[in-house]
Amino acid sequence: MINSLQDIPLILHSSALSISPVLLILAFLLDLAIGDPGWLPHPVRIMGSAISRIEIYLRKWEVGSKKWEVIEKFKGIFLVTTIVGMTLITTWFIVRILLHMSLTSHFLLLASYVLLIYLTSTAIAARELINSARAVIKAVKNSSIKSARERLSMIVGRDTHALTEKEILKATMESLAENLSDGVIAPVFYLVVGGLPLAMAYKAINTLDSMVGYKNDRYMHFGWAAARLDDIANYIPARITGLLIVMVSFLVSRSLFTVHCSLFTMLRDGRKHLSPNSGMPEAAMAGALGIRMGGPSAYGGIVIEKPYIGNVRTEDYSRASEQAITIVKASSLLGIATAIAVLFLKGWA
Repeated sequence: MINSLQDIPLILHSSALSISPVLLILAFLLDLAIGDPGWLPHPVRIMGSAISRIEIYLRKWEVGSKKWEVIEKFKGIFLVTTIVGMTLITTWFIVRILLHMSLTSHFLLLASYVLLIYLTSTAIAARELINSARAVIKAVKNSSIKSARERLSMIVGRDTHALTEKEILKATMESLAENLSDGVIAPVFYLVVGGLPLAMAYKAINTLDSMVGYKNDRYMHFGWAAARLDDIANYIPARITGLLIVMVSFLVSRSLFTVHCSLFTMLRDGRKHLSPNSGMPEAAMAGALGIRMGGPSAYGGIVIEKPYIGNVRTEDYSRASEQAITIVKASSLLGIATAIAVLFLKGWA
């Protein structure tokens, strides 16, 4: 119990490169409560603006050379190094300043920890992930296919204008599985490993990949470094996410057979995906729901042949999409609970 403001540092004890279990709990609850309101400043929007500005500057620097591909890669490496490095250093300084401020007065003590909780909550995107998926599913259920396609286009990179109802729901479930890793489990993983600075550095890497990590003519070489670094950063979190989905898949049908299908599909199909990481949570989700993900998808009018993941056990994609929401919620809670347990163990060590 908190008897006075002086007890707050003891309960929320953190350092520049670590986070307390209680602070993580409060940050997660804050994310669930407010998500990402547009009227509040958000680090990811700042990162996105910085990436766009630096890219514009680098694009002006054109050199006629036979080594054009190499130069483009060096530009991309410069962009990644600048954004990730500045994010890591800036966040470290902000955390240090806030922790120092908390020692000066009661008002600054409270204000600094409120701000620290908010900044930590911005690294987690559970509410936004669930709400964006729910909006698509609701539009499909209301037979508003045009609206569903528009809402889906906000959360996936593929072309959505010609997708059928079933394809919309399938894409939504794929996005839920992939973004459970990118938006919830991976940030929490890095919060546990290196506190808020490392978690924000991960968010910078993920934002870079989402903006320039494309395999098209414009970004094939320029975005190479961002895409490769994102693959490395997500390697462990993606596999943790897959295992979390397997563990909570029992909630879908109350059957161990579902757990078996989820694990078997993840091990069998997880490496089929074009991404070394996205396939793990997607395959686990496909196995848990009894649906088939993957297949041909259009990006900028170009059809990409993706391997199929999972086996068909149901054609009711509407029910499966609701079950996917349940799995994401349960996986997020289990992931947070595991992270809190690890932080408590670290504190006792």
